[in-house]
Amino acid sequence: MYIRTTEVQGDPTSIDDGLRLVREEIFPAVSAMDGCVGMSMLVDRPTGRCLTTTAWSSEDAMRASAVAVRPLRDRSERALGSTSGRYVHQWELAVVHRDHATPDGAFARLTWLSGDQSVIDNAIDTYRMVVLPQVQEFDGFCSASLMVDRETGRVVGTAAFDSREAVEASRDATARIRTGIVRELGARIDKVEEMEIAFAHLHLPEMV
Repeated sequence: MYIRTTEVQGDPTSIDDGLRLVREEIFPAVSAMDGCVGMSMLVDRPTGRCLTTTAWSSEDAMRASAVAVRPLRDRSERALGSTSGRYVHQWELAVVHRDHATPDGAFARLTWLSGDQSVIDNAIDTYRMVVLPQVQEFDGFCSASLMVDRETGRVVGTAAFDSREAVEASRDATARIRTGIVRELGARIDKVEEMEIAFAHLHLPEMV
């Protein structure tokens, strides 16, 4: 499984307009493409930051869709009121575990790490054996996933929860887990974000 992420800095007042376009036009068009297995959109309403994710059954399917999704991405960017461009990246999906579907009002914590290429396999094993068993015990846990870029040594772990309150309640415990993992891997924390899961239609198989 492979993932394409698009990061956009939008206008906070345009978030709902962008979401409406995604639901009504972008998602139906993307989900009809060969190999697409879903789409999600995370937003930080106070800042206008948006992270859109499309999932693909293979790397070939993801790459084959690149030209077709470009005009859709342009429309979404305009609807979100972005004036600073976008950042598009492609990932391998290494781990997926779902307890239950995300309800309305769900939030996610994203942890972005980087290191050298040797970090990747250790990060995947550590996420499966150390991180996931602990995170899935937190109140309100919905699902977790790990995306990796083997060429650059980048890793993104995402944990979804039923609500903003559940994310906040797990913050201190997650920080302790993160500190130990980063030390063990020799990786760097690039950023940690907590974002609203505004749109979630990802049909990903269990991968643990």
